[in-house]
Amino acid sequence: MTYIIVAAIVGAGLITGLLFAFSNFVMSALSDVSNENGMLVMQRINERIINPIFVLLFFGTPLLCVIIAIRSGMTLNAAGSFLLLLGSICYLLGPFGITMLFNVPLNNRLAKTEPPGADKVWTDYQLHWQRWNHVRTYVGVLSIALLAAGLGQLSV
Repeated sequence: MTYIIVAAIVGAGLITGLLFAFSNFVMSALSDVSNENGMLVMQRINERIINPIFVLLFFGTPLLCVIIAIRSGMTLNAAGSFLLLLGSICYLLGPFGITMLFNVPLNNRLAKTEPPGADKVWTDYQLHWQRWNHVRTYVGVLSIALLAAGLGQLSV
């Protein structure tokens, strides 16, 4: 189980780090250029991010969190189990859940937008996408901390 937890922490760290980069500077840099150029670059990012490494991390980490949550829920009285359960749930709701419920639909809408529609769509996209990105980043950081703390209690 330790290896599964470590793999989940690594996966959550990589995905949350990616989200942090967007919150911290990527979206800000995209807003510094014209609406059309910012939108076109984000469209390209959304296309290129679908690659084997990202897909493995994006779908593998929640799978590991489900395994941790089930195991932790079955052994709730064991040291670290409650923290591992909370960390898993946070990851499933935050970086994974928010992405699927909010950011992906916004990305899909953006993908259908042609350059002449950039002024209308891009500003709205940035506002809503960034808001949800900040939330999923914060929840991702919390999930990593809880998973690490739970792992630490298992090791004691």
